[in-house]
Amino acid sequence: MKVVFMGTPDFAKESLEAIHKSGHKIEAVVTNPDKPSGRGLKLILSPVKEYALSEGFTLYQPEKIRKNEEFIQKIKKINPDVICVVAYGKILPKSILEIPKFGCINVHGSLLPKYRGAAPIQWAVLNGDKKTRNYYYIHGRGNGYWRYDFKRRNSYRRR
Repeated sequence: MKVVFMGTPDFAKESLEAIHKSGHKIEAVVTNPDKPSGRGLKLILSPVKEYALSEGFTLYQPEKIRKNEEFIQKIKKINPDVICVVAYGKILPKSILEIPKFGCINVHGSLLPKYRGAAPIQWAVLNGDKKTRNYYYIHGRGNGYWRYDFKRRNSYRRR
């Protein structure tokens, strides 16, 4: 299966590595641009970028994706079967969601809607939650999407 992967932190790197090791073809990796960090404000590579470079994957780091026709055309040219999104940090426009043959899979690392946004796992820990779970959203072509809760083993369509 031809995969475009979108993600940035360690949480996402683990997913990228698992997809790669499962034998799927990683056509491209999209991660956020490098950002200055620390006292010297040195540019730090994201864990996803480090892994992508070590494996020789095609890498994109667009500043923005919404209304970025050049980037959208690159993804269309790849013609992926699926786009996997894990902790990417940007909302994907419909123009991206409708590209892949089988849709986009978005992994969210916490209870929704309680911990949406930045650091959902960290907030669950800081708030002393006794349990949490991952949600997988499958965005198909069109306006709807499927949400799958692996803990409850159920799925339903939301419009």
